[in-house]
Amino acid sequence: MSLRSAVETTLEWLPRPLDPVRSIKLKLGILLVSAAAAGFTYFRLRIGWLAPGTTYGAIAIMLVTSQVMAHGMTRPLRDMTAAVRAMRAGDYSRRVRATARDEVGELASAFNQMAADLGAADQQRRELIANVSHELRTPITALQNVLENVVDGVARPDAATMRTALAQTERLGRLVTELLDLSRIDAGAHRLDLAEFPLEPLLAEVVAEASVAAREVRFTVAVAPPAATVYADEARLAQVVANLLDNAVRHGPAGGEVRISASVGAELVLEVADDGPGIAPQDRERVFERFTRGERAGDGGTGLGLNIARWVVDLHGGTIAVVDGPGCRIRATLPATCPTPAGAG
Repeated sequence: MSLRSAVETTLEWLPRPLDPVRSIKLKLGILLVSAAAAGFTYFRLRIGWLAPGTTYGAIAIMLVTSQVMAHGMTRPLRDMTAAVRAMRAGDYSRRVRATARDEVGELASAFNQMAADLGAADQQRRELIANVSHELRTPITALQNVLENVVDGVARPDAATMRTALAQTERLGRLVTELLDLSRIDAGAHRLDLAEFPLEPLLAEVVAEASVAAREVRFTVAVAPPAATVYADEARLAQVVANLLDNAVRHGPAGGEVRISASVGAELVLEVADDGPGIAPQDRERVFERFTRGERAGDGGTGLGLNIARWVVDLHGGTIAVVDGPGCRIRATLPATCPTPAGAG
């Protein structure tokens, strides 16, 4: 234990006689007066006499000076108290002037950062509630209209009507799944079920599912080498591919082509490209944020797909980014092989 730690530990056991005093400025004044009184007492014992007027005058000057000097020291604390009270009412815009370089200045800087983080979290919470409410309302309203038409006899419960109801139900299911993944992201923990599996059958299965929902879009798949295997969480990797395909279908032109290419070596390099207008360089990082749906905000997407894809890729220790076109090209790079255990030959 260092000398400083030993001193701090010892001081923790000392009494705190000034705790009942409600003003730190008054505490500083009492501290100075007490120190001065102790000093004058010492001099009186050593010298034998001190002029009372000089003693009282010095103590008064110390007390006034401490109050003036302590104003700048305690102002950030008062501002923080007022800001905390404002936060209780939902106002996170208050900030504290942090110009001092002492502990109070560090506390003020930390408080400002905390206030900014809380404000951002509150804004994200509000946006989450608003976006989720909107996304839930749209398929629920459509499904309700279909069922009302069937019940009222306006529409027959034929295959086409049931497909419409099924599509809205599937949309609700996708939204619930994405929200569950979002809760796992916020929890900050998820266990990957890693295993080795062939890549081409997984891509073929995901493309087959995407083709059912987007019959007007052509899909092409290229895997090199064709019999390549990867070491990853198969279900999560399928989710990444499905989300990338969904993004390509929504933002590509009707009747266009979506190209999936994968090359496997030491790493898995997976790309999904479409024939759309692409993403501007200044927006390429932003598209991976939550509820960012680009220009076609009314296309039925939730704006969570790419955010979840990045989360899964990060869990695997990989990277994902938008690369130069033509069209929109998103490239994900993940480790493709099982890491060698420590000490293995």
